[in-house]
Order: sequence, then C-alpha cells, then structure tokens
Amino acid sequence: MEVLFKRTHMCGMLRKDDIGKSVVLNGWVQKRRNLGGLIFCDLRDKTGIVQIVFNDTMTSERFDLADSLRSEYVIGVKGTVAQRESVNEDLPTGYIEVMAEDLILYSQADTPPIYIKDDDNVSEDLRLKYRYLDLRKLSMQRNLALRHKLCKIARDYFDSEGFTEVETPILIKPTPEGARDYLVPSRVNHGKFYALPQSPQMFKQLLMLAGTDRYMQIARCFRDEDLRADRQPEFTQIDLEMSFVDQDDVLEIQERFLKRVFKELLDEEINLPLPRLTWKDAMERFGSDKPDLRFGFELKDLAAQVSGSEFKVFTDVLNANGRVMGIDVEGGSETFSRKDIDKMTESIRTFGASGLVWLRVGESEISSSVSKFFSQEDLQSIAAVFEAKVNDLILIVSGKETVVFDSLGFLRRDLAGKMGLLDDNDYKLLWVVDFPLLEYSEENARYMAKHHPFTSPKPEDIPIMDTDPGSVLANAYDIVLNGVELGGGSIRIHDRELQQKMFRVLQLTEDEIQSKFGYFLDAFHYGTPPHGGLAYGLDRMAMLLCKEKSIREVIAFPKNQNAVCAMSDAPTSATEEQLKELAITVTPE
Repeated sequence: MEVLFKRTHMCGMLRKDDIGKSVVLNGWVQKRRNLGGLIFCDLRDKTGIVQIVFNDTMTSERFDLADSLRSEYVIGVKGTVAQRESVNEDLPTGYIEVMAEDLILYSQADTPPIYIKDDDNVSEDLRLKYRYLDLRKLSMQRNLALRHKLCKIARDYFDSEGFTEVETPILIKPTPEGARDYLVPSRVNHGKFYALPQSPQMFKQLLMLAGTDRYMQIARCFRDEDLRADRQPEFTQIDLEMSFVDQDDVLEIQERFLKRVFKELLDEEINLPLPRLTWKDAMERFGSDKPDLRFGFELKDLAAQVSGSEFKVFTDVLNANGRVMGIDVEGGSETFSRKDIDKMTESIRTFGASGLVWLRVGESEISSSVSKFFSQEDLQSIAAVFEAKVNDLILIVSGKETVVFDSLGFLRRDLAGKMGLLDDNDYKLLWVVDFPLLEYSEENARYMAKHHPFTSPKPEDIPIMDTDPGSVLANAYDIVLNGVELGGGSIRIHDRELQQKMFRVLQLTEDEIQSKFGYFLDAFHYGTPPHGGLAYGLDRMAMLLCKEKSIREVIAFPKNQNAVCAMSDAPTSATEEQLKELAITVTPE
C-alpha cells in the first residue's frame, strides 16, 4: 500500500514566522542542484516555490533518492523550516528553506515538452496542446484563483442583496439573439434540434414572472461566432435580473458590487457613483461605445473649419451628410514617421476609410498632407479646435459617420498603446447609457435590435417606434472598463402589446413570433412585473483583473482561434452508428 505524507503546509505559504516548525510538503520538483554533500531542490505547488535542502547526514537511501529527482517529479517531504543563508528577495519564501528529514517519490516524469515557468515564451498552440502542464505555472494558478475569488464575491454579494441563484436549461429552443446557435440533435425526436443558450435571457425574465424577484447565476453560454482575444465559443456570464427596478436601481446595485470586487481582489478604491456617458456622446468624443478614458485624443468635428475649402474630398463628404473629424495625438509628430502614418492609413482601410489626412504642428508653421488646399491660417484654425501644441500630430478621417467613428476610435487606442499610455494599473470605469434601440441592417434591409428584442424603449420614444424607429432610444446600459465592455443590460419590456409592437418593428411575421416566442408571450398574460437586469462577461472581467490580454489566460481549457481544443482535438467526427441514430447525413465539403 502506497504511503502518503499528509501535508501540513503549502509550499508558497511558509515565512520567517515558521522557522523551527516541522512541516510536511507535497508538490512538483521545479529543479534540483547537487553540490556534493548538499542537494537543493525547489518544490512547487499552486501557492509558490520553496527551497528544500537534503543533507548527506540523511540515510544513504533517502539521499540517493533526492539525487535522482528531476523536473516535474512528484514528491513528499518532511522537514524543519530554517533560516536561509543566501536570501532570495525575489521569492516570498526567499528568507527560509526546509531542511529535509524524509522524502517520498510519488511519481516520475518525462522531460516536459514545455517549460513550467511563467516566461517560457512557448507558442500558444503548444501551451494549449499540453494545457495540463501549462496550468502548473504559478501565473496560471494565480489567474484561476482570482477567477474563483471573483465568483465567490459575486455569489456572496448578490446573496446579501436578496438574489437567488437559479440554474437555467442548457438544452433550449433555438432563438435569434445575434450570433449563430450551436445546435444539438435530438435522438428521441428525429429531425429536431436543441440549441445551446447564447444567454439565459428569456428564462431569467420568466423567473421574474415566476416571482423569484432577484435572480443570479454563474451561467455557461455558447455562441458560434468568429473568435478573437476576448471571445470563446463557450463562455461564462455573471447573469442577473431584478423585479420592480428602474435603470438607476440596477446601476446602483452593480456599482457597489464593482467597488467590492476591486477592493477585495486588487485593493483598489473605486469612487462612486461611476461616470455616465450617453451612447451619442461616447461615439462623438471617442468613436466607440466602449471608450477608454485613460488618455485623451478625443474626436473633434471639423465641418465648420473645412466646409469652405478647395479640398473636394472633405466638401463632397459633407455635401453627402458625412463627417470630417480628427484626433490630436499629443507629441505624436516626434513619435510617428511618415512611414508610420502610411501604416495607419492602411490599417483604417479595413473600416472603409479611403485615406488619412495629417497635420504636424511645428514651432513656426504647420505642415500637412493637404497643404496645397489649405493656407497656414486655415491649418491654424484646425489646430485651434484641438488646442494643439508644438510637436502634436493631428489625424483626420472623412466619410460616412460609422466609418469615421470606427477609424478614429481604432486609431486613438492603437496609438495610445504604441505610446505606452495604456496603464494596466489605471482603472477607468464608466456607464454608457441611452443606446439606440434599433440599428438598420443594409444586408437584411430592415431594422435589427441593437441589444436584443426584449429591451425596453425609453417611454417617451414609444410613440415614434413606427414612424421613426432609428431615433428611438433604449433603456439600455453597458459597463465599460479601459475600453472593454465588462457587461451590459437593460430594463425589459414587460407589456405584451409593447413586446408584440417591437417584434412588428423588427418585421417578424405572426407565424415567426408564435414559433420562436409563443411560450414567452403566453406568460405575459398572467401578470408581469417591471424588471431589468445585466450580465457581466466573467472571462473578460477576470482577464482585466489579472492584467492579461486574452481571455484564454483565465479559462482552464479554452479553444484556440479555430474553435478547436488542441489538447483533446475536439470537435471530432461522429461514427456512422451515431449519425444513423440521429438521422443525420454528413455531406463532404
């Protein structure tokens, strides 16, 4: 029968106060060094690393076993904590070491294909293929621990606010919520499919109808969409819904939650109330509905300064009801060369921009890519809009409003990053409110819900939903941190007639409404409380709190950019027998 050394302490938790204590440790060997009569071994568990010393005064059997240790061997050690002669100030345990008295080898290890250290610089594909090794890194364990604490804070806080945690179904009816559904074939109902939930939206609203009053859930969600750094096919939300609340009630409860999160996890004080920006102001000032407030470079409208110019690119755009706007990059003239500006121009073509006009503010004059169309006085009037200083670089984009916003919104944050202005320790939270209820889709030739079709319009805008749907504002709100949307929500429609009106504005037929939402609308016959809620992207929140750049760094077993699990090789082909049971035929691509 295998012997187990019953652990008394975690490796990374030992400190000066523990000197003289007898301890039992278990973990993985980080490295081993033989200095003749002494063998030093760094032992690691999820809390950190501690130095173990094996002396040749031990039994020869145990000393020889210590000499045989290699990286990633799993061992148990009994010993006494002692003052370390050579202090390592880079380690929390660097003032002590453990003088080993006994040793047990639990298992050996082959040479790992990746180094188990934070700065290994190995490719992400290899990290994901051997994720169980990658997770041994202390940085990854810290990320998982912070994510765990975030979930615990959420459960504890919302419990104290009267929320009930309720699980909602994973196998649901397909519904249109923006992205593609993942479909699951039913074996017992041939030819029919479940969908995996993109969110628990309708179920949490039904819980409000059911009298739950306040609901929360750490909810798994699924969306079949193209991936990027902050997206995964399966992700997690802190999902919330409340009855008998208005927008101010929802935001006030969430602000106190965020204050607690930042205090307990980062020891950062968040001043309340958080600032609020309307969607229109956010777009006009920052070119984005998730503005980063850590730096300036705000957008300015230049129509008045350029409308009478001889530069037809600007005047033609203005005559077509487009926009001419710019940003002032403080100190950018010295930082960015003409070659850099050419790269910027290419980067914004992906947003539909046809070009980029620049002005460099010098000591005595302003140089520009359009100098032959503008006098020095004209260029000075443009610079005055930004209150530009010597060595500033002004960048101007013209075109459709969405093109201008997207281009300059991208440029301001991209250039700020290149100039080192994105401080991960500077947390700028804000609410973006008063979103448009609808947005027109050229592809579908109709209006689509900006958030989802259950979002309530502003009461004062209900009368114009039929006549001027593009001007209707929503009772919706997003919480934004440093240019990233942490979460969003809205006050919901609780009136059956208004909900049906919303569906009609979206040009859904009565058959479509009944087929997709019949059970939901039926519930509205039986008394519906006013309600609203919000959902946080747990992965995104954890990513920012951990100061990571990708949500894959805070998810234990994520998919890669191709939605594949590199470790298990999912998804895989089904067998002919499985397909036959499901009445599915797979055709070659």
